[in-house]
Amino acid sequence: MMKIEIHKARVRVVMRNKQEGSVLGGTVQATCLGFESYLDVESDEPPERVAALVRQAESGCYTMQALSNPVPFERMITLNGAPLAPET
Repeated sequence: MMKIEIHKARVRVVMRNKQEGSVLGGTVQATCLGFESYLDVESDEPPERVAALVRQAESGCYTMQALSNPVPFERMITLNGAPLAPET
C-alpha cells in the first residue's frame, strides 16, 4: 500500500458514441468512438509519487484494463429457459 496523502481528487470520464440506422427498420448500429478520462489531484506530495500512485491505480482498474486491452466477450441468451440465437 502506498502511503501518499491526497487532499482532493476528482475524475471525469467522457464516453463518445455514435448511433446509425433504425431500430424499427432493424438496421441500428451503435458504436463507441472512445473514452476520455480527466483526473485532477490536489496533494503536497512530489509529482513523481503521485504519478506512481496513478500508474498503480490504473494498472489495478479492471474496467480500464478491459477497455485498453480488449478481452473475449461471451453471451448466452435464453427465451423461456431455452437457448435463443439472436442471429435467427
